[in-house]
Formats: sequence, C-alpha cells, structure tokens
Amino acid sequence: MEALLSPGHWLLVYALISIIALILLIARYRLNPFITLTLVSLGLGLMAGIPAKDVVFVYEAGVGKTLGHIALVVALGTMLGKMMAESGGAEQIARTLIRWFGEKNVHWAMVFVAFLVGLPIFFEVGFVLLIPIAFNVARRTGTSMLLVGLPMVAGLSVVHGLVPPHPAAMIAVGEYQANVGRTIFYALVVGIPTAIIAGPIFAKWIAPRIQLPAVNPLEREFINKEQHEFIHADQQRELPGFGITLATIMLPVVLMLLGGWANQIAAPGTGLNEFLTFVGNSVVALLIATLVSFYTLGLARGFNRDSILKFSHECLAPTAGITLLVGAGGGLNRILVEAGIAKEIVTVSAGMELTPLAMGWLVAALMRIATGSATVAMSTAAGIVAPIAMAANYPHPELLVIATGAGSLILSHVNDGGFWLIKEYFNMTVTQTLKTWTVLETIISLVAFGFVSLLATLL
Repeated sequence: MEALLSPGHWLLVYALISIIALILLIARYRLNPFITLTLVSLGLGLMAGIPAKDVVFVYEAGVGKTLGHIALVVALGTMLGKMMAESGGAEQIARTLIRWFGEKNVHWAMVFVAFLVGLPIFFEVGFVLLIPIAFNVARRTGTSMLLVGLPMVAGLSVVHGLVPPHPAAMIAVGEYQANVGRTIFYALVVGIPTAIIAGPIFAKWIAPRIQLPAVNPLEREFINKEQHEFIHADQQRELPGFGITLATIMLPVVLMLLGGWANQIAAPGTGLNEFLTFVGNSVVALLIATLVSFYTLGLARGFNRDSILKFSHECLAPTAGITLLVGAGGGLNRILVEAGIAKEIVTVSAGMELTPLAMGWLVAALMRIATGSATVAMSTAAGIVAPIAMAANYPHPELLVIATGAGSLILSHVNDGGFWLIKEYFNMTVTQTLKTWTVLETIISLVAFGFVSLLATLL
C-alpha cells in the first residue's frame, strides 16, 4: 500500500480519515463538538508530520485568526439583533415582509432580503444581521425555521461567493484581469436563479423532512415574547416604524459599501479615504450600528440605560458555544493548510487536462473541501488557474471569476466555521446540518457552474 501512495497522497488520506472521525465522534458518539474538533485537529497535525512541539501553536494560530474577526462580528451582531428584538423592530420587519409577500411566500421574502443585504458584506455579518428577522418571521407564520432560514443563507452565500465587491471575488477579478462591471452583471444573471433553486425551492422540499426541536435556546434571545401574547392586530402594542428599523439594520451595510468604494470616492491616502475605509470595516460598521440602535431602538422607544445594558449583557451568553466552535473550525483549517494538504490538492488538480473554466471550479472546490474557507479557496484557485487561462487565451475572464466562486462554495462541512454557525443558530444536529446546509451549498456550487458553462457556450 505504501508503495502505491506518495507522501502527498497519504496527506489526503489522513485528511479524509480526520473528517470521517469528526463526523462519527460528534454525530454517532455524541462527543462535545469543540473537544472533538480540537482532538482531531491535533491528531491530524501529528499524523501529517507537523512537529509535536509546534502542532498546538499552529492550531492556536488558526483559532486566534478566526476568532479575531468572527467573535467581534457575532458579539456586535447579537447585540444589534437583541435591540431589534426587544424594541419590536424585528417583529415589525417580519410583519411587513409577511404583508408584502403573504404568509405562504415568506421563503421568497427571505431570499430577496438576504440577496440585497448580502451584496456588500461578508456572509457571517449578513447572517447575524438577518437572523433575528428569520426567527420572527418563522414564529409569526408558524413555519419551520428551515423554510425561512435556508433561503436566507442561500441568498447570503450566493452573493458572498459570486458577486463583487466581496474580497475573494475582487481578488479573482484581478487575477483573471476581468472587467468588474461585466463580472457583476454575469454574476447576477447566474446568482439570482441559483439562489432561487438552492433557497426557496430546496427549502420547500427539505423543511418537512427535518424535524427540529420545539425549543431553540437562541431564538429566545431574538424574540420579545410579549409581542406574541396578542390575538388581534388591534391589540398589539406600538412597534417601531419599519423605516427607522430598516435604516438601523442597513446602516452597517451602507457603511461597508462606502468602505468598499473608498478609492473611487476619494484618492488613496487622503483623510476622507482613510475615514471611509475605517468606518467601512465590518467590525467598526457593526459597532456604529449597535451604538445607533441603543438610541433608535432603545432610548427612543422608552428603554432606560439600565435596560439597554441588561440587553447587551444577557444576549452574549448563548453565543459563547458558537464562537468556540467557529474558532475550532478555524484551527482545523490552519492545520490542513500547514500540513501541506492544500499544496497536494494543487499538484493533483494541475495534472488533469481540463478547460480553464472547469479547472477554476475544480481547484476551488478541492481547496474549499480541504480548508473550509470559501475566501481562501477562491483566492488561491484564481492565483493557480489565472496563468493557465491566460496562456490558453481564454476569452471570458468574467466567467472564470464566477466559476471559481461557484467551486469555492461546495460541500461546507465540519472544517467550515459557517457550518457550526448554521448548526447552532438553527438548533440542528450535525447530521441535520449536513442534510440541509451542506446540501444547499453543494446545490449552489453545481447549479452556478452549470449556468456559467451555459453562458460560456452562448457568448
């Protein structure tokens, strides 16, 4: 057996064994997911040849890098969500969406909102902004959280992976020397039907087949129970206006959009450019929006400072477990990269005779499966495939960007922080998350690549 496999191939075997072990230990033997991720990550590092004295530091570096961003985003987003819940703002948005789309079409409402909100921001940021609305819509309509939540994450995921100005897509635009405007246009042509298929259509099919627990501990943090004690609409207490609530939740989106356009608005190095870049940072934008919500959804709604302080404290406790899991996923990601598994994937894929379009999708897909990061997968794959595509004089670099982005979304599993975010907020088991979120991401990847390939034949 050893004669048949090179050292690089053994790395792929070790990675596969580790992923299978993770799923079995968590899903079958009910071991704590954080403990399991830590054990398997360290074990994989040792098997793959990382020195024993270094393996813990590599794992810690991955955890720290991931938490450095995610912990702040989750904390601030949760506070903003809590203010929306306690003030009734999330309830107001939920009622407005239900009124506009109708109770039978709430899954269409959620994919529509997520697609718009997600255009300028990272998946995780959009998720924590919209999850309070999803909880409220599901409660108001009496439907499964999956019917509401899956279209939401489908919309966010599609724009995160395919549409500039997301960082990975912008990196790919640069690598392939694509036109940004055309890339956005083609990405929307591909992304809208993809989000519809992977979101509302898939959710409508899978939701009745997955039984979620009756009680979701995190849902309690985002729903003001007093709002659900009324029977008739005329008995409800006054809620904040739809406009002010929407403005509060869209504030970080607008700030991040301005940050992304900073170089177009003002010359690099100028005071205005630096200011826009600063306030456009996702953490700063969420911090500003949270502070604004303390007034618009707090003081202006009659809450005193003690109540606001209480809200901002009590909403953080349920997010501790999620944050640890996402960090542990980042630790496993770092082990996989440092062990050389990503490099081995590049070597294997380079030996295949594929069109540039197919190679962009495949390399990104393999990188995504190995590292768990869509951003890393897309940016790395673009750097690998771009010279090959240019040598072949491939005529549609914009389609290469989208195909690479599609590959970077496939098969989200236990080494992806987003996997654990969805699992915990939706209160699912690992198996249920694999059947819903992992399948949804794979549908996005395959359907988007299919549409891109069709476009390539038509252009």
